[in-house]
Amino acid sequence: MSAIGDVLARARARLRRLDPRDAAAAVDDGALLVDIRPGWQRLDEGTVPGALVIERNHLEWRLDPTSDARIAEATGHDRQWIVLCSEGYTSSLAAAALQDLGLHRATDVDGGFRAWAAAGLPTGPGSDERPGYARDPGPTHDDAR
Repeated sequence: MSAIGDVLARARARLRRLDPRDAAAAVDDGALLVDIRPGWQRLDEGTVPGALVIERNHLEWRLDPTSDARIAEATGHDRQWIVLCSEGYTSSLAAAALQDLGLHRATDVDGGFRAWAAAGLPTGPGSDERPGYARDPGPTHDDAR
């Protein structure tokens, strides 16, 4: 197994990954779905209505409740965050990173956006619109720009 394969396996061993339908049900119950795909990928594949868009390179800064670059929704460590990427690989690594920040209920969607769409769950047209935090002139951190 490759080194990244080992890292991915260790990350996934800590997660209770959700299939798309379970993820949608969790969102209905108050979890927040976070789409970490870059703009070009959202434009090509489509979007999930209601998902927060926080591209991968900003994720930890925006969801750490102690960060001065956090988004308004990042108010505590008890919220469930469900991370979504294209196929469910990067999202596993991202969810494990959120757990490292103390967000112990962080997890991801097994199979990513592609599995979400294949399950017939709501999707929207592709968009590479800037995430809200990128339009907001609020606090930033050099690595979160």
